[in-house]
Formats: sequence, C-alpha cells, structure tokens
Amino acid sequence: MSTRCTWPGNDPLYLAYHDEEWGVPVHDDRKLFEFLILEGAQAGLSWITVLRKRENYRKAFAGFNPQRVASFNDTDITRLMANEGIIRNRQKIQSAILNAQGFLKIQAEFGSFDQYLWGFVSGKPIINHWQSGQVPARSEISDALSRDLQQRGFKFVGSTICYAYMQAIGMVNDHTTDCFRHAELA
Repeated sequence: MSTRCTWPGNDPLYLAYHDEEWGVPVHDDRKLFEFLILEGAQAGLSWITVLRKRENYRKAFAGFNPQRVASFNDTDITRLMANEGIIRNRQKIQSAILNAQGFLKIQAEFGSFDQYLWGFVSGKPIINHWQSGQVPARSEISDALSRDLQQRGFKFVGSTICYAYMQAIGMVNDHTTDCFRHAELA
C-alpha cells in the first residue's frame, strides 16, 4: 500500500478524490467553475460533505454551466433552497449565481478563466515540499487571488477558500512529500 496524505482517512470517496483529482492541474473553464462553486459551498463545512453532494450540485447547477447559472433568478433560488441534495444556504446559492456572472466577465476580459487564474502562478503549479502537519491554510498568492476576486464582486472567496481552490485544481501541489501523489504530480 502506498503512503498518502493523512487527510482523506479511509473514506472511499475521499480516497478516490485524493488519489485521482486533488492537486491535478485543471485548465478546463467548466471544471474550474465547478470547483469554484463547490469550494464556496464548503465554507464552514468539511470537504467530504461537499463531495457527497457533488452529483446533486451538478444536476442543480446545470452541469456547472456558468452561462446558465449566471441567468438563475428568484425562482431558481427558491428551487435550490428546496433541494435537499445540496447545501441549502441562501447566501451560498446567491453567491454561486453572482460568481457565475463574474466568471463570465473574467472570461470576456482574459479570453478564459484559466488564463486569468493561472496567471497568479505564472502558468505553472507551485510544488511545495510539506510534511504532514505543515500544509498552510493560505498563502500570499491566495491572499492576492482573494482580493482580486472580491474586488470583482465575487463572494465566498476568502484567502482560505482560495487556497483550498488552488490545491484542488493543482495550482499548488500540497501533497506531503511522503505521499505517492507528490512525486507523480511534481
């Protein structure tokens, strides 16, 4: 059995996420939008809670199509608030719609959300060399990304959420050095 980061524990869903997705560089705008919405939904909750609801989010949020989510209205908010398969927090739901609108503006300005986002790390993942217990919750880059997104009107994009987002989409490799995925992604 390979050594891995300790955080996924023994949950099969968490293990699959760790082994197959977490830290893998993502450049597809729809996938970047998906993680943006999911990370915002996770605020104050555990990531496993969001992972367990991920398929429900895909259905509820139009397959994470930012154009469709950006056009959601009060009727959609009411529908989403009644959906037991997602996190029914009005502020988080409203922020997903607002963030979809901001996402589209960034796409228009930069050509893609990918171009904008990866510009914060000069287009290449940051490869950290942490041991268990050393992985930070934020960085100077996540601070800068958070500030910029907030200035553009995004919500639920504090520095800690942005850092988790950066980890999830592979902008930063925070697999611990003893984890088999660290070397695979380095």
